[in-house]
Amino acid sequence: MNEILTLTLSLISGILLGFLYFGGLWLTLKRLHNSKQPALLTMSSLLGRSAVCLFGFYLISGNGLEVLVFSLAGFVLSKLALIRRFGLQAHMEAD
Repeated sequence: MNEILTLTLSLISGILLGFLYFGGLWLTLKRLHNSKQPALLTMSSLLGRSAVCLFGFYLISGNGLEVLVFSLAGFVLSKLALIRRFGLQAHMEAD
């Protein structure tokens, strides 16, 4: 029972990290055309999002390989969910 809880929490933490990373990317891209310094915005967003995710995965990896794999699966699932949600919206706005 404890292992199931651990794996579930790692999946949820991966989903949260993914929403943070890819949601932050989406927000950065939406603000990019109004930015006075787009390169600074892009680089600071990339460094901030990457640092938070790498630190999160570092903390998660201390619990073993299975836990890390589940959190990475959650990360990918959040990416797919955001692509499904915003990818269709962006495609419809372009038409």
